[in-house]
Amino acid sequence: MLMSQLYAPTLRETPAEAELVSHQLMLRAGFMRRSASGMYTFLPLGLRVIRKVEQIIREEMNAIMGQEVLMPIVQPAELWQESGRWGDYGAEMFRLQDRNGRQFCLGPTHEELITALVRSEVRSYRQLPLRLYQIQNKYRDEIRPRFGLMRGREFIMKDMYSFDKDEEGLDASYWAAYHAYERIFKRCGLEVHPVEADSGAIGGDVTHEFMVLAEAGEDFVLFCPDCGYAANVERAEGVDQPGEAPQDDLQPLEEVATPKISTINQLCAFLNREPKDCIKTLIYLADGKPVAALVRGDHNLNEIKLRKLLKCQVLELADAETIGRVTGAPVGFAGPVGLQVPLYADFAVRQTVNAVVGANKQDYHLLNANLGRDFVVTTFADLREAQPGDPCPRCSGILEGARGIEVGQVFKLGTKYSKAMGATFLKEDGVETPLIMGCYGIGVGRTVAAVIEKNHDDDGIVWPISIAPYHVVIVPVSMKDPVQAEAAQKLYNELVAAGIETVLDDRDERPGVKFKDADLIGFPIRVTVGPKSLEKGELEIVIRRTKEVRSLPVDQVLAAIREIVEGGDLG
Repeated sequence: MLMSQLYAPTLRETPAEAELVSHQLMLRAGFMRRSASGMYTFLPLGLRVIRKVEQIIREEMNAIMGQEVLMPIVQPAELWQESGRWGDYGAEMFRLQDRNGRQFCLGPTHEELITALVRSEVRSYRQLPLRLYQIQNKYRDEIRPRFGLMRGREFIMKDMYSFDKDEEGLDASYWAAYHAYERIFKRCGLEVHPVEADSGAIGGDVTHEFMVLAEAGEDFVLFCPDCGYAANVERAEGVDQPGEAPQDDLQPLEEVATPKISTINQLCAFLNREPKDCIKTLIYLADGKPVAALVRGDHNLNEIKLRKLLKCQVLELADAETIGRVTGAPVGFAGPVGLQVPLYADFAVRQTVNAVVGANKQDYHLLNANLGRDFVVTTFADLREAQPGDPCPRCSGILEGARGIEVGQVFKLGTKYSKAMGATFLKEDGVETPLIMGCYGIGVGRTVAAVIEKNHDDDGIVWPISIAPYHVVIVPVSMKDPVQAEAAQKLYNELVAAGIETVLDDRDERPGVKFKDADLIGFPIRVTVGPKSLEKGELEIVIRRTKEVRSLPVDQVLAAIREIVEGGDLG
């Protein structure tokens, strides 16, 4: 490709909309352009990278008996109504009607569609296992689309679905995909950390997210350096400290005025107490019914854990009117003493003695509230967000934390969709049984963004060879010099003939402009064709990642580049 013909409009200034490095560089280097909030057009360089990631995915999916299909983006509401998710998915779903008034959605995911497809064709255990995948656009009306490809409303995803006859088969499919993902991300130049996670709206009991540790990550990961335990903060387990709090120094319950104080920090400053000496009481509506959740003042409630404990479909913080009705006080003064709703408490509450709690009375709190004497808990459970410094739930180690970018996730769905949608098969004994399903997703664009977040410098992107848009850029210092132009064209022809993806920067621009664009775009190898090196019968090779400069005889350049490209020798 000639640079003069390549549609790669680079920018010198960083667009104001771009916050993350990956977003900034993909715009500045001419890889994509914003079409609407959370939606982007991929330009030729960006699409080449996307296609290379997709090809790596295809190769690894095919290697584990995956078969590629392509399902519609527009999905009928009836299928989602069968699974029960039409009403549950929420405002993120793009919904539409055709001219006949039939309801459809733009697919945020494809569990319903693939289940309907397979149930119409698969009848016998002899047709299993079955692993079908696609690489397709997905649509989710994010409330705050941001960070470029990290959180968009339209994005490219690889999703594979496995169908097995039993749990043993599902286990084989799950771990086959798990290890394929490890290979995919390694080939893309990423170091990933599989972590235990929550399945969210997809469902299922067992799931792992594949995280790239980076400051730009939206997720927070907790991990144990001793045993390797790792989990998303939404899933990370707290450790129950056995035993009750000591009962030999209980102080009398005391009501104190706390005017205009409604937060833990304000309260602790006013009373000269520590947050760990307080108990926060949070009022929720679980499927419309009020409940109270208790956590220690220095802890945060994990709503996912509470929702699972209550087995409710919808869990939301109660509105001010409900809080007033339940507690008799405005927001900020709820406490467990005297509440007439179920109380669900984190394990750590059992260890809290003489706690500060809300008095269920405006501008008042209670001192020295104690479990058993002053209030009774319905159920204790692990309800708080784990945090760095907590004990590891698997060993005697201490958890550490880091931010992460989720690039993939694998799920054991079990029979969640097959039961609801009547997707069954006949077992060896003739018994009709629901298919056992798994689901496996990779965010293609997000993977590209994660690669950039981990591979860049002050000058631009530093692509791994495996997914770089082109392997080599040839930069003549001056195309007006016929000797340089001829040498550059000759090398270009040789590299292209050898199957090495090459760009010849034939523009009539100053060398500094060409070099800046080469670094910004991130070509792994730059060959500089200049008058001084040609006088010595040499060309200059610059390795983008290390900035290493190699001067080689002209007749050795092709072999050297071929060796670098085939071996990925970039330092």
